[in-house]
Amino acid sequence: MEQRAQRQTRTLDSRFEVREENGERRIEGYFVVFGGVYEMWPGATESIDPHAFDGALDDDIRCLIDHESRLVVGRNVAGTLTLRVDERGLWGSALVNPEDSDAMNAYARVKRGDVSQASFAFDILDEDTEVRADGSVHWTIKKVRLYEVSVVTFPAYRDTEITARKADYENLRRRAAEAWREKQKARLSQWHSNS
Repeated sequence: MEQRAQRQTRTLDSRFEVREENGERRIEGYFVVFGGVYEMWPGATESIDPHAFDGALDDDIRCLIDHESRLVVGRNVAGTLTLRVDERGLWGSALVNPEDSDAMNAYARVKRGDVSQASFAFDILDEDTEVRADGSVHWTIKKVRLYEVSVVTFPAYRDTEITARKADYENLRRRAAEAWREKQKARLSQWHSNS
């Protein structure tokens, strides 16, 4: 599978928690949950393979607020973001900087329950595509390059992701039509040679 040129994001409902211990404040929760099927539009779904993040957590990854690069809550290479994969999904813990008003505001919003959704940004390095008998399509993302995880206000696929997936879908339909035409040509040719 060819790597995508465009960075992708996916968003899901999560339940973040805040934790205060030894004077440190943390925002913690699952940024990705395995086993979920996400509907991109009717007839097009996607899921994340439990091994999609194998080898991806060693890169330089940040925890942001609403995917805003200026609103950094934590960073794994700085030791302020911990990420791990378990049987449920991709879990993270961001150490909140008490001197950063944006991070403290995010902490307060999560604590009150005003913000509880999660998202992540990545490149697709490998995926499987299943075109089902009913015409629907399901993508399983098998390997990613992870750039960032975010605590987000609204859980939704962005238009760019829908557009990218619809282009994938149209390419599948075009290739299926081409394959059908070639098969028909071969059948016709075979029929003429047997006549």
